Amino acid sequence: MVFDFSFFLVLAALVTGLVWLVDARVFRPQRQRRTGSAAGGPPEPILVEYARSFFPIILLVLVIRSFLYEPFRIPSDSMMPTLLDGDFIFVNKFKYGLRLPVVNTEIVPLGEPARGDVVVFRLPSDPATNYIKRLVGLPGDHVVVRDKRVWINDQLQDVTLDGYSEPYGSTPRAQIGIERLGTVEHRALYIGERPSVDFDDVVPAGHFFFMGDNRDNSRDSRFPEVGYVPADNVVGKAVRIWLNWKLPNAPLWDRIGKAIH
Repeated sequence: MVFDFSFFLVLAALVTGLVWLVDARVFRPQRQRRTGSAAGGPPEPILVEYARSFFPIILLVLVIRSFLYEPFRIPSDSMMPTLLDGDFIFVNKFKYGLRLPVVNTEIVPLGEPARGDVVVFRLPSDPATNYIKRLVGLPGDHVVVRDKRVWINDQLQDVTLDGYSEPYGSTPRAQIGIERLGTVEHRALYIGERPSVDFDDVVPAGHFFFMGDNRDNSRDSRFPEVGYVPADNVVGKAVRIWLNWKLPNAPLWDRIGKAIH
């Protein structure tokens, strides 16, 4: 069980709903009998009034965040140039199946993550922490990273070099590559002066291998503190940027509404 914002939403919905229900079934009839009126009677206690007002709102937010879309903020530049530090994004929660909040148990299977998807997942070593990376290796794939290039099942993934990026955050000027993962084309960054973080292994069943698009400035599945990510840790697919806000340049208007590929 993860004690995150979803946990507190569930708790708030349970408490406000229970207060409202107990008052409606037990205490409100008692107040009405004392006054001899089914419609009148003393005013509701302030706690009941708040519970009745907030319960529908809390329940609506909980349903939207748990089963439809959840907002996240990008806290680093590990997914540059696709995502920037300060991007606020929407994550599709039903793309890979409906899951119960807090316990994250799948109740309705709707789809599976695909190679090339930008995915939010819970860090295996600390489930309260959310990471966002690109899905590179599926269960059973033999993934090799060597000299900043990626092989999947002995097939080198195509990369076309496409100029240089400007320095941003902790990322210096870097070479841009257009990489093709399966059917997905996306941009990646390669920082020339930093050594390649190499990798060679087979992705276990029921797990995924993720990498950041900022290949030389990303803590991802190549590192033991992240490693392979169990399917149950997947939160959803990142689909759209709805705001970028990072001082002193906030907001970046051209980021708003941009689809995530």
